[in-house]
Amino acid sequence: MSTDQPPLEDDDELSAEDSDEAVETPVEVAKTNLAKRKIIDNYLEERRLQKQLNDYDFDL
Repeated sequence: MSTDQPPLEDDDELSAEDSDEAVETPVEVAKTNLAKRKIIDNYLEERRLQKQLNDYDFDL
């Protein structure tokens, strides 16, 4: 059952590129999530301020 094929070699350059891409992808996701979180925080702050403005008694 022996075949005369050379053993497979690992391609180090391909592995290094794959690991670099894996590191960059979570960074982009984190930036996107942070941007979304800022948008949500700004929206909630705007709603809170609108509620305070509506509850304010202007007849003082």
